[in-house]
Amino acid sequence: QVQLVESGGGLVQPGGSLRLSCAASGSIFSINAMGWYRQAPGKERELVAAITPGGSTSYADSVKGRGTISRDNAKNAVYLQLNSLKPEDTAVYYCNAHIRTPWDTGYDYWGQGTQVTVSS
Repeated sequence: QVQLVESGGGLVQPGGSLRLSCAASGSIFSINAMGWYRQAPGKERELVAAITPGGSTSYADSVKGRGTISRDNAKNAVYLQLNSLKPEDTAVYYCNAHIRTPWDTGYDYWGQGTQVTVSS
């Protein structure tokens, strides 16, 4: 069984920063891509940023220049630093990872989500 647990959300003022963390645990053989998605009320879930095991990254246009995704392969963890936050960044943020256990070829796993609210 595999779990992804996120932390770091909360209420932030416009222009502020936050760092989201996500750690995977369980019977993990390997982790491929990891990423962060978000879903605002009434909108579809969208990819915010992704990172490969080797550290190659990609970002949504909406966070380019403001966001940094990183990972610690030894800790099975992924992080998202978001700066210069805007009210439109308000959403539930989900961690995602493609994880292989000793018994399968890999599945996508999701965290439970963490609320980020940007408001004064």
